[in-house]
Amino acid sequence: MSAKHPIIAITGSSGAGTTSVKRIFEQIFRRERVDAVFIEGDAFHRYDRQAMKDKIAQEDAAGNKHFSHFSPEANVLDKLEEVFADYGRKGRGETRHYIHDADEAKIYGADPGTFSNWQAFQPESDLLFYEGLHGCVKTDTVDLAQHVDLKIGVVPVINLEWIQKIHRDKATRGYSTEAVMDVILRRMPDYVKYICPQFALTNINFQRVPIVDTSDPFIARWIPTPDESMLVIRFAIPRGIDFPYLLSMIPNSFMSRANSIVVPGNKLDLAMQLILTPLILQLIERKRRAS
Repeated sequence: MSAKHPIIAITGSSGAGTTSVKRIFEQIFRRERVDAVFIEGDAFHRYDRQAMKDKIAQEDAAGNKHFSHFSPEANVLDKLEEVFADYGRKGRGETRHYIHDADEAKIYGADPGTFSNWQAFQPESDLLFYEGLHGCVKTDTVDLAQHVDLKIGVVPVINLEWIQKIHRDKATRGYSTEAVMDVILRRMPDYVKYICPQFALTNINFQRVPIVDTSDPFIARWIPTPDESMLVIRFAIPRGIDFPYLLSMIPNSFMSRANSIVVPGNKLDLAMQLILTPLILQLIERKRRAS
């Protein structure tokens, strides 16, 4: 952690909705004139798309049916920790982009499924913002969480997470339901071992809970809408959180525990704006005082 060079990390599984949450942060940064450097977890995959397919085939042949992007071995987490540490010390670092599709290929001048070149961060940024799978991961060899000043978990209940992933991968990647099921099963051991434990290290978790039947996520025809959901917001340290103010500002919200507030799913944007804006401004004020 660093007063002069703060780091914010959003962590969540594939299909959890971290990209949507990132957009809310971008709105706050624009409104409050915060100059943020953005890095994505995909940029720190070890293999490009074809190399990953080859590696999975190799691991399958060796009897390992659970090698996936959730695994530390499939990512350069030591490099990511180095970037976090360098930014915290000096406000410097570098990143690259994983090119997902043809539109991004035009921007970065490389084929879909490959990486752009590493590039240094812009100088004099206010903070570093990470969004991806491993922002708060802690293993025997790396500890990302220790470097992050504000850690946010995005954690839909598991069936909703799977529904979101199935619909996204079928719509944008052309996968069949069976193919997505195979990916989910492949990732499950590393999901339990490396993704879930991060949410015990976060400062705040946002968990969307559907209030419609999602018993079989593999046959669900629609993703439950925000109007068909509730949002459970858990604070690791509730001290200093003005819950009466939040309850007064967010209609139909209530406390479920001393450290948790429940709000309607369609109030995600409002809730995040109210909760996160003061925390971001605190980081910026601390940075200015330290400088």
